Formats: sequence, structure tokens, C-alpha cells
Amino acid sequence: MKNRTLQIVLIVLITFLAGYFVGTLKINLDWRNYKPVLNVASKEPPAGVINVDFNPFWSVWQSLLTNYYDKSKLDQQKMLDGAINGMVASIGDPFTLYLPPVANSDFKQGLAGEFSGIGAELGIKDKNIIVIAPLDGSPAEKDGIKAGDIVLKVDGQSITGWDLAKVVSQIRGPKGTAVTLTVQHANNKQVDITIVRDVITVKSVAMNIQSAKCSNTGCTNVSKDSCSGDSCTEFAYIRLSQFGDNTNQEWTSLVKGISDKINQDKNIKGVVLDLRNNPGGYLTDAQFIASEFLLMGTKVVGEDPCSQLDCSLTVQRQGALTDPKIKVVVLINKGSASASEIVSGALKDNNRAMLVGETSYGKGTVQQAQDLGDGAGLHVTIAKWLTPNGTWVNGKGLTPDVSVSLDPKNPSEDTQLEKAVFELLK
Repeated sequence: MKNRTLQIVLIVLITFLAGYFVGTLKINLDWRNYKPVLNVASKEPPAGVINVDFNPFWSVWQSLLTNYYDKSKLDQQKMLDGAINGMVASIGDPFTLYLPPVANSDFKQGLAGEFSGIGAELGIKDKNIIVIAPLDGSPAEKDGIKAGDIVLKVDGQSITGWDLAKVVSQIRGPKGTAVTLTVQHANNKQVDITIVRDVITVKSVAMNIQSAKCSNTGCTNVSKDSCSGDSCTEFAYIRLSQFGDNTNQEWTSLVKGISDKINQDKNIKGVVLDLRNNPGGYLTDAQFIASEFLLMGTKVVGEDPCSQLDCSLTVQRQGALTDPKIKVVVLINKGSASASEIVSGALKDNNRAMLVGETSYGKGTVQQAQDLGDGAGLHVTIAKWLTPNGTWVNGKGLTPDVSVSLDPKNPSEDTQLEKAVFELLK
């Protein structure tokens, strides 16, 4: 952690359609500004590489340069990028990847919270490129892109054989231009959706006091407006959409006001922390957010033997919402991944919160992000993380304590949020 040239990342292989989200320990990296030049200093393997014969690689390279009939197709930088991509892909880990300069820049823009695109995070699941989640208020969300959609075509072209970076580059584009995605919804229906790109500015955190009408059987009419009467229930609503560059600062500026209102108004029944469609981000931010609800020294991430990461992360600061009298319910769904799963798992395993909604994405590994000096980046899986009770969520996700699905026939009614509020009353 003392090395200021590295980042520890939790990769969800997600983009804001301008790059995809991964989770990283936040340490600034220096960029070196020079153009990559192919200069073969030696065809021999570097020190430390044993029993590897690189002669076939160079033989193929030279044969292509010499014999391929259309020399205009021989972009040596693309050939080099392709070779590195192939080497990384041979590991078979979708979270270990090489990012060429444009893709690496897109990734950083996404974490910074502003980019040009349609506003959706992409990922890989079961060898399909899927939409992890559309961003709140984004063109993608407004035009009907849904979490879990499988991307089949971009502007009529099949993406079969494309890697994630190529899909992202084809969907990405300037504000005001359009792109048509052919997607397969959860009901297996295939649809063409044309979306006009825009500049997407992402605010990580929103907090306010909301109300609902509740009875002995449930709650309805959730609203930001205040209500009155015996059936009126007030609660603190916290929406966290990502763990990015500005998350901690945004959170800190808002949470004190919310905690003061909770302490002053005894009619506020508790907190609903909404992590639905949150694709994750920085590991240290997950530790920071979980610490708002847990006591000093409490485990946020469980122990697991690994050489390059302290896998047992604990609360290191005094949070504003640690009072056990303040009830907490966390909302999750299949778009909740990585850092959002860390927070959810930490609050659940430490008996600080109940999980309501749908099973989460299932991203349980940690990556290290490294700039390669020419604008490109490398993300390498270095460890897996466990919940405090030792659960590995990878590939299976977190199962909610109370399972609730949204009604596709009535999208304006948030049945998951209504159920979360009802659980606060128990």
C-alpha cells in the first residue's frame, strides 16, 4: 500500500459504456507522455522467463510482414496489442485484461464520473457480453436498456468473436450521435434499441428523507414528499450508484445531514441503502462506506491466504450511523457487483443490515491495475475476497434475506423499495 504507483482493483469488467468499471484501491498513477515505438531490442526472453521459446512468435511476425499480400492491413501496433491480448486471454480469467490506451483512458473517465456514451455498464457473464446496469437517468435507461440484457449486435453487426474492449469502442461515440443495440432481454425477447449518445455525468451519492404509506401488510406510495397520519412512515433513503473517484467526498458531505435528521426526528424508522445496479469500484471506498455503519475494528472483508493483498480489511474510522438502534436495510439486485457486494456482505454478516431484492452479480476477486507507460493498462487478478463469515460470492452472488422482484408490467411501482421500508417496521 506504500507504493504510490500501483492501484488495487476490484474489476467488475463494467463500463459506463465509455469504459468499464473495475474496483481499485485508490492510489494515483503517473502517466508518461510518449508514443509507443516498436523497437525489437532482443528476441530472447527476459530474465525470469524459463522454458519459453519465443522464436515461433518472431517467425510468425516476420512472415506476416514479409509475405502477407495486403501490406496496408499490417498495423504493427495493432499486431502487438493483439498479441498481448491473446497472452492475457489465455489465462481464462475475464477479470485479468490488457487495456490499450483508448480503453484505459475510457476506464479512468468512467471512474472520474464523466464521459460520453449511452450510460450503461457492460460486463462478461457466461461468455456473453451483458449490461450490468444502466445508469440512473441515462439515455440507455430511458430507452429501455435493462440490467441483464445480453448484447447481440451493435449497429446491425454481430458481436460474435468481439472482446469487451471492441464492443465498448463501437458503442462509444460523441454526444448527439446514435447507436443501435440489438439486445436479448431476460424473457429471451430480442429487440433493437436506438440510443442517442450524451455526456454522462455521474453523481455517486444521493440522500434524502422519504415517506411511505404503511399498514400491517406492507408499504406503498413511496415518495420524496412528506406525509402525515398514522399510516405515514418516514425513512432515510441513501442511493449509492458507484464507488468512484468522488464517492467518499460526496458521501461525507451528505451523510452528516442525514444522521443529524435521524437523531433529531424519532419518527424516522431507519435507513434504506440502495445498492441496486451499483457495479462497484474502489475497494477502499467499499471499506469507507461500510465503516459508516460498523464499529471500529469490525471486519469488512474476511481473511483469505494471499500474497499481495491484506485480505482482512477492518473498520478504521468512526461512522455516523453505527448506533444499532438505527435499523438498516440494503437493496441489491443482479446489477450489484464487486464493491457493492463487499458492503452488502459486510453489513449482513455483521448483523447490521438485512438484504432485500435479488441475488447480486457475483464478483469475488481483486485486481491490481498498472499503467504501462504508453497509455495502456494491465489489470491482473491477484486475490479473491471473502465476506466476514468466509463466503466467496464469485459466480453465485449474495442471496437476499428477502427476495423481491420488480413487476415488469408496472415499472413505476418500486416493490423492492416498498418491501425494504416495510422491513424497517418489524
